[in-house]
Amino acid sequence: MNAPPKVPKARPAGRAADDRRGDGDALALVLRAAAFAADRHRKQRRKDLHATPYINHPLALASTLAAEAGVTDPEVIAAALLHDTIEDTETTVSELREAFGARVASIVEEVTDDPHDDDDTRRQRQVDHAAHLSHGAKLVKLADKISNLRDVAERPPHAWGLQRKRDYFDWTARVAVGLRGAHPVLEALFDDAQKRRP
Repeated sequence: MNAPPKVPKARPAGRAADDRRGDGDALALVLRAAAFAADRHRKQRRKDLHATPYINHPLALASTLAAEAGVTDPEVIAAALLHDTIEDTETTVSELREAFGARVASIVEEVTDDPHDDDDTRRQRQVDHAAHLSHGAKLVKLADKISNLRDVAERPPHAWGLQRKRDYFDWTARVAVGLRGAHPVLEALFDDAQKRRP
């Protein structure tokens, strides 16, 4: 596997630059996460009719969090970009911890399904565990469900019939019960997405 590209830190040019250094570090973290996710998901496609590049999905989560919900925590945005890397690629928790820090790795681990679970068990575990996630993981999970609901409404997996789409909407509503109280704007976006149930 290729290592994520190193993003050099800008050298401060005076007091104003010193004041912005925290923002620069935050941006660098998010950009490194985006580059890492793009590399790890580079051969993967979504299951819609046009086989959309998979990286569009993590980017949609990051955009939902930052642009639509006003989430500014760079570790949450980075975790959203990386949220499927453990589950869908050969990335490990320790690798994420070393590259992005303990909190980012922990959030990604929290939202990762056990690969040994069958579909029914995986779905029920998400329902059961939603209320016990950390605040950051709840934000990522809400953004993930919003993105997936929008995709099922607009660009569903090509093999999904009407009942499977409806079942997916119904299941995400059950998961979201445990996520309530985490972020009112994300919850409103989720409720709007739910209105598109076929």
